[in-house]
Amino acid sequence: MTSALMYFAEHHVQPKAFSSIPAAMWWAVVTMTTLGYGDVYPITVMGRTLAGITALLGIFAFALPTSILGAGFLAELEGANKRESCPRCGEKL
Repeated sequence: MTSALMYFAEHHVQPKAFSSIPAAMWWAVVTMTTLGYGDVYPITVMGRTLAGITALLGIFAFALPTSILGAGFLAELEGANKRESCPRCGEKL
């Protein structure tokens, strides 16, 4: 979706960089994954605004779930270490 929006925002100013919606998809993938190669970037106010929103969406879409999963795995590992003995008698399981 951001690829199509960016195409319409930037194509008239940068016809080579944003030549089609699939070409704009390269920009969207690089921006959402926060790689930011810099080979294609927006120059219009609308394009830059969309780029900021896309970068934030990338953080929410990739980084936030990754940290939540990592915290869940860590909690499970800590819980497994606590269950090594019987809570009533203390005998090892």
